[in-house]
Amino acid sequence: MNLHTQWVTLLWMFACGGIMGIAFDSYRVVSGQLRFPRWSVHLLDVGYWIAASLFVFRTLYHVNQGELRFYVFLGLFIGVWIHFLFLSFITERFVVNLIKVVQKIYRITIRILELAVLTPLKWLLKCVRMLLGFVWIVLFFMGRVTLSPIWKLLRWVSRPIWKNLRWPDRLHSIKNGLAALWKRWFSKE
Repeated sequence: MNLHTQWVTLLWMFACGGIMGIAFDSYRVVSGQLRFPRWSVHLLDVGYWIAASLFVFRTLYHVNQGELRFYVFLGLFIGVWIHFLFLSFITERFVVNLIKVVQKIYRITIRILELAVLTPLKWLLKCVRMLLGFVWIVLFFMGRVTLSPIWKLLRWVSRPIWKNLRWPDRLHSIKNGLAALWKRWFSKE
């Protein structure tokens, strides 16, 4: 391996170290803001390190066909160290502000959906309820006006049949109750 490839590998590992630092700070801030359960933090840590390892080794494979030398670790260490010295605070601030922006966009989206979808649906339900109430009142009035004479005619025609039937006591009380209810609802008296 020539000197040029070694320097390129060192610079790429330096960049990978910085990217790993940015990813770790971002992950740390997000997990602190979202308050993951304690048991899941360990799983997320393992996931971070697996992803970081795959990222570094894939980059290393593309840069120098995967040769692992001392300067690879040196480049990673310097990249992470410089990140934590100079860029960690900026990364944390950026991620916190990004989370705030995402939360604000989420709240605005929910509010727009409430105003655009839920409020019209509530008004529509109120209108349907009022319309059904109006239809019920009209039908009730129409039934009272039109059915009362028909009921009187049917009662007059069927009076001989009803008088000759022997109703058991319970059925007789039900018949009287229904007749009284009908009379109260549909009689003009």
